[in-house]
Amino acid sequence: MLSGCASTPEASRERDADAKQFTTHPGYSTLYVYRPDTASPDADTVLWIDGRLIGATLPKTYFRINLDPGKHTLSGMGYDNGTLTIETRPGELYFVSLYVASGESHFWRVPPEIGQKAIARCCGLLENWAPGQRPLLR
Repeated sequence: MLSGCASTPEASRERDADAKQFTTHPGYSTLYVYRPDTASPDADTVLWIDGRLIGATLPKTYFRINLDPGKHTLSGMGYDNGTLTIETRPGELYFVSLYVASGESHFWRVPPEIGQKAIARCCGLLENWAPGQRPLLR
């Protein structure tokens, strides 16, 4: 499924299954950003949160990110710089659906019950990039 995404590693099946338990941490907010679209595998965009590089998104993949509670800005870097600002609280889950169309990032916050079902149906977990890691941009 993810053979074309050498710049963003796919998580192990165990980590993917664990992330799909949708557990929370009392001191952190947990954010899922997922791409349910079925666009071309080349339709990637680089995801940033508060200026921190998370990784390259691809269709049918997702990221799970633990954040300090508060205001956060998500941004996509493809041909555009689509953004979404979200306010989070400790111990809560948040879901953002990301569509990339014609090189533009479109973010939508969705209710947890919709996000959980979508991720369980469509997506595989990608590992977050380590601080300082650079994307392999085309």
